[in-house]
Amino acid sequence: MDPNLLKLINSVTAKRPRTVLQHILKHGQVTTSELKDLYGYDHPPRAARDVRELGIPLKTVRVPGPNGRQIGAYTIDETKEAVEGRGGGRRAFPKALKDSLVAAGGERCAVCGGSFPARALQIDHRVPYEIAGDSSVPNADPTQEFMLLCGSCNRAKSWSCEHCENWRSLRNSETCLTCMWGSPGEYSHIALEERRWVQLNWTGSEAKHYDRLRQKSSEHGMDIEEYIKYILEHP
Repeated sequence: MDPNLLKLINSVTAKRPRTVLQHILKHGQVTTSELKDLYGYDHPPRAARDVRELGIPLKTVRVPGPNGRQIGAYTIDETKEAVEGRGGGRRAFPKALKDSLVAAGGERCAVCGGSFPARALQIDHRVPYEIAGDSSVPNADPTQEFMLLCGSCNRAKSWSCEHCENWRSLRNSETCLTCMWGSPGEYSHIALEERRWVQLNWTGSEAKHYDRLRQKSSEHGMDIEEYIKYILEHP
């Protein structure tokens, strides 16, 4: 192993990524089953992501699991260079950043538009940390670099980004900024797929409109999403 990469690996002190890395150094790889059963990490991809966010490249391979079925395993990808400047991992977000984001967009999730108390909203990079680090544009307005997400949308974004080809190999910040997950208000794709997405909420007195749509969609043998599209296509 490249001495500089080994030095970076041994410099990691955070418990979860260090556990992953030390197991790999000892055994050559660590499986998702081992991360769950030996170390209690119920979401192994999150543990692997911790390592990648430190700039240490991992690759995912398929290996036989305890029951003979194929499972995932992680190993150091020595064909790629470590990303310098990530050894400290993510920095904690200051309270002032959340305050500025709330002031700019209100106590709302930037993706689904739902209203939440500020304490329930999570600060997220518009461009994933693994691709651009803490900043894709130095000295930029923080509202251009970060967004507030509810827990559900943050988890959905993480899953979608981690399965996107731009995350896996292209690693282009501009591509992220033209994606719905990076720029919900104006985008041209969702994880490189030609898709558009909207979530509607009916609250209070508006609920009767939802009930009417549900009744009509049932009469047409459609779910509500199909019925709304039908109405738009047949005004």
